[in-house]
Amino acid sequence: METIKLKIEGMHCGACVRRVTLALEKLDGVTVEAVEVGSASVAYDTGVVGGAEIAQAVGEIGFKAEIAR
Repeated sequence: METIKLKIEGMHCGACVRRVTLALEKLDGVTVEAVEVGSASVAYDTGVVGGAEIAQAVGEIGFKAEIAR
């Protein structure tokens, strides 16, 4: 398992946190560690899913996500 932190733009409230959490939980191989306004931290199985796919899943629900470096 690898861990990444996402920087997420466009989140404003608890409802946004819930939407991002639900989107990440739907991904196979992903374990959500924490989601806050503006960021998320997840552990993921590199054999199942990649960081770009995780960021894309957040993007598909209307937020801009990038892997924090």
